[in-house]
Amino acid sequence: MIRKAMLRDLSDLVQFNLDLAKESEDLTLNYDKIYQGVKAALVNEDVAMYYVYEQDNKVIGQIMLTKEWSDWRNGYFWWIQSVYIDKKFRRQGIFKALYEYVKSQAEENEQVCGLRLYVERNNDLAKDTYLALGMIETHYLLYEWEKNN
Repeated sequence: MIRKAMLRDLSDLVQFNLDLAKESEDLTLNYDKIYQGVKAALVNEDVAMYYVYEQDNKVIGQIMLTKEWSDWRNGYFWWIQSVYIDKKFRRQGIFKALYEYVKSQAEENEQVCGLRLYVERNNDLAKDTYLALGMIETHYLLYEWEKNN
């Protein structure tokens, strides 16, 4: 079952984000900062929206959406972020189900003009997955400046 995440999911989502950072980028994140960041999203949809995949009353997957306004399209792109599936449940179509769910939500929402995500350059498995779902690689590159805390 897919549903909007709630405060009761906070500890699961925090742990998934810690695991995601470690597995994907070999980063050890600050627990308190992640806790506060996830909590901020759960209490304020303008920050981000989490959806979870639940099986037997246990959260086994997550997807987070943030909004970016596009003046060129007069609508929002929903950015897919913080995707994580519990290791024991991978390769079972859970990400596909989460993606199709948020895509259907986007299609029904007149303010949403599309979905976007970013992926590590060398993550060929993820890139193949996104292509198989009908997404396309864009001509954009991603640059950033990050404030040191």
